[in-house]
Amino acid sequence: MSSSMRNKVQRKFKMRGYSLKVEALTEILSFVSHFPDAQDDALNLLLDDLQSQSLKSSILDKEAVCGVTSLLLEADMAANHHDPTSSKSELRIIDAFDFPKFHYDPIKKSFLRHDGIPLIHGEPSAKATLYRDRFLLLFQRLSRDPHFARPAFDSEYSRSGTCEITTIQSLVGRTGKSWILGVISQLEDGHFYLEDLTAAVEIDLSSAISFLPSCVHPPCSSDNADSCFLFPVLETYLNVITTGFFSENTIVLAEGEMLLDGMFKVNTCGFPPLEDRDKSIELFAGVDFFGCALTKDQTLKFQELESGAVNDMFVILSDVWLDSEEVLMINLFPVEKTMGKLETVLDGYEDVEVVPSLFVFMGNFCSHPCNLAFNSFSNLRLQFGKLGQMIGAHRRLKEHSRFLFIPGPDDPGPSTVLPRCALPNYVTEELKKHIPNAIFRSNPCRIKFYTQEIVFFRQDLLYRMRRSCLMPPTTEETNDPFEHLVATITHQSHLCPLPLTVQPIIWNYDHCLHLYPTPHTIVLGDRSESKAFNYTGITCFNPGSFSNDCTFVAYRPCTREVELSSL
Repeated sequence: MSSSMRNKVQRKFKMRGYSLKVEALTEILSFVSHFPDAQDDALNLLLDDLQSQSLKSSILDKEAVCGVTSLLLEADMAANHHDPTSSKSELRIIDAFDFPKFHYDPIKKSFLRHDGIPLIHGEPSAKATLYRDRFLLLFQRLSRDPHFARPAFDSEYSRSGTCEITTIQSLVGRTGKSWILGVISQLEDGHFYLEDLTAAVEIDLSSAISFLPSCVHPPCSSDNADSCFLFPVLETYLNVITTGFFSENTIVLAEGEMLLDGMFKVNTCGFPPLEDRDKSIELFAGVDFFGCALTKDQTLKFQELESGAVNDMFVILSDVWLDSEEVLMINLFPVEKTMGKLETVLDGYEDVEVVPSLFVFMGNFCSHPCNLAFNSFSNLRLQFGKLGQMIGAHRRLKEHSRFLFIPGPDDPGPSTVLPRCALPNYVTEELKKHIPNAIFRSNPCRIKFYTQEIVFFRQDLLYRMRRSCLMPPTTEETNDPFEHLVATITHQSHLCPLPLTVQPIIWNYDHCLHLYPTPHTIVLGDRSESKAFNYTGITCFNPGSFSNDCTFVAYRPCTREVELSSL
């Protein structure tokens, strides 16, 4: 690169207030060299993108520059080198332990990024921080909802048109109906409490129901005129939130009154209302919750590319037992072993005109839990090697598709806590010999497909949520358990809102399970029946158990079309 270009780069960056280290300058010159006919435009685009980033210093090093240049080069390659017979696309797979961590500051009313790498073994205070962060995440969302926001001007109409949230500490000596936001906790055996950041109060759930308007609104009279004004406002909201599983650790909105014995009698309860994804992103512009931020120019460019990616397809299989060698007997009929069924699926997609962009294999990869009593790790390693040979025998799939492996709850690993790290190298290195570009990530993990955000989570969650439920879910809107599950995790903005005694979570990495802002798609790998459900614009589906039910999913992210498939 000529000295004139070097001087031009330094001059342009200095005009924008940046100083360059030697490694950063070398990286920028390398980036500009990819655009011999448009070097000035490339340099200006790089500067614009850098200015939209949250940089720690005006002195740029190689790491700060590489993050932006790599995105721009990938976008250029996707735009200029598209092969209609290939499924290569803009796809970024993010491991849970690489997710950025934020906490909400209620004073500054903004999210602050955690500096450094969180410790796996946190201090005792980290457990309290886990609950505090979950509560504040939903509280800041609720505070913007017009039905629960405190009015700016005090008037009779504004008092009757909103439901102001009361802190638990303020319930002492208060009469009449109150709305509180709190975490359901069992502080004593058999006694449930609602906790917020101020205090805790014991609750009576014996007559509680899940937000049914007919139970909230008394008949109109001169004595309850405020309730009559409130009816249309509440009805709009309450008719939306009537589904979900209410268990310990979930955060709920409860309406009730304080009794003389100090107990809060709950009449109705439900989850905090959702917030539109676009509104969340607009309010906190520049905050990279997902772990893969895009600039405004990149977003516009990727949106255009995404609209043309109609041939991209993901094939998702869960519960892939590689050690299932025998022919299974299901309902007295013989069913082919898992490896044979896998080969049937691969054969089918090898012959299609455009092969799938991505194959996602979710655990468990063994029919028996890989615990201390498990002594067949060498056999599992061998089975992964056989799978690698099988994939390698399909030339088009090996060349044009990607293969992602996500561990299940009973797969090999240091423990059963969430998030789970990727499968260990000892088990997977035989497969890597045949498929060098195979990708092994944590559970959960995230995928950025152009501008779309997709979350993958493998956990037998439905059974556990139903077992932990404190009251029967309402059937007012649906009696489908999967739809109740989807409503629960989306309103809680958390993939696993179970008690830590039921499902342990690494305290410092609870943010890996957050769902805020709401992603475009959530894939819940579960042993239950294969299902798909679109909830408030969020596409959610469960591919089912491939080894037991021979079910899987073909998903087209461009149109968000879910095809429930089976052999």
